[in-house]
Amino acid sequence: MKALVYTAPESLEIRDVPDPTPAAGDVLLTVNHCGVCGSDMHAYLGHDDRRPAPLILGHEAAGVAADGKRFTVNPLVTCGTCDWCREGRDNLCPNRQIISMMPREGAFAEQLAMPAGNLVEMSDHVPTEKAALAEPLACGWHAVRLAREASKRPIEDSVCLSIGGGAIGLGAALSFIAQGAKEVWLAETNPLRRAVVEKIDGIRAFDPSTDKAPEAQLVVDGVGFDATRALASAAVAGGGVISHIGLGSATGGLDLRRMTLWEIAFIGTYTYTMQDFRETAAAIFDGSLGDLDWIEVRALADGAQAFADIKAGVAASPKIVLAP
Repeated sequence: MKALVYTAPESLEIRDVPDPTPAAGDVLLTVNHCGVCGSDMHAYLGHDDRRPAPLILGHEAAGVAADGKRFTVNPLVTCGTCDWCREGRDNLCPNRQIISMMPREGAFAEQLAMPAGNLVEMSDHVPTEKAALAEPLACGWHAVRLAREASKRPIEDSVCLSIGGGAIGLGAALSFIAQGAKEVWLAETNPLRRAVVEKIDGIRAFDPSTDKAPEAQLVVDGVGFDATRALASAAVAGGGVISHIGLGSATGGLDLRRMTLWEIAFIGTYTYTMQDFRETAAAIFDGSLGDLDWIEVRALADGAQAFADIKAGVAASPKIVLAP
C-alpha cells in the first residue's frame, strides 16, 4: 500500500509499505481521511522521541471496512482490564498505545487495522472527512467535561474561554456550546485562523496579544505553552477552573500564587475516554458541534506540503485532512 512516511526531521515521503496484518479481533479499514494533528507536527519537527523515523504518522482517521460499513477511529488502544479501564478512565491505562507511535503505525496510509472496539460506526449522512474530526474534537469534549464537573457554577451561567484556534482549542469552544455554555470566547493570535473562527456562530474570537481576555469561570488551554498558560492564569476567575490539554511545552507560565489565593482548580487532561469519544461522534452526527465546514482536505500525496504550510503558519484552516 501507499503511505506517507516520516523519514527525518521536516521530511515526509510517499512510499510503498507492507499492508497491515490484522490481529485477532481487528477490522481492516480502507482509510478515507486522516487529519494532521499537532503531535504529528511535533514528530515532523523532530521533537518527539516517542515517534522515531521512519514511521507512518496520523491518528485522526475514518474509513470503510470490507463489508461497506463506515467507521471513525478511536486511535487509543487500551488493555480493558486494569483499574483505570474498569473505572471508565481508559485514557489513563498504563498499557495504552496510540497509532502513529511505535509499536503501532499510523493512518497516513491506504489501510489501517484497528480493534473492533475502537471503531464507532458513522451515520450515513456524515462524510468521512468530518467523521475524522471525532478524535481531535473528543480531546476538547473531554477537557470541557472535566472542567464542567469540577466547577461550582453551572456551565450555562459561566463565561467560557478556549485558548487556541486549532482543532483542539476550536473543538473545546464548540464543546462548550454543545454542553450548554451561552458565552464562549476563543483566543487566537494567527489572523488567518482567527478569520475562520470568527465566522462560526456562538464563538467570540479575539487576539490576546492586542485585546484583553474576558474573565472566565471555565478555561481550556488547547495549546500548552508558557504564554497560553500565563493567559489562562490571568483570565480565569476566582474559584474557576483551568483545564489544560495542550502539550506545547512542559513547564512555565502558571501563576501559582494567584491560583492559590483564589482557589483556582487546575486539571491536566489527556485525550479522552471511549465514552467521551462516542459522545463526540454522536454530537458530530447530530450536528451539535456545528457544520464543521472549516476543514481543508488535501491529497495524501500533497501531505509533505501540508506539513510545511502548517509549520510556516500559512494554513488558514484549523484542520487539514489528508485523503489517501
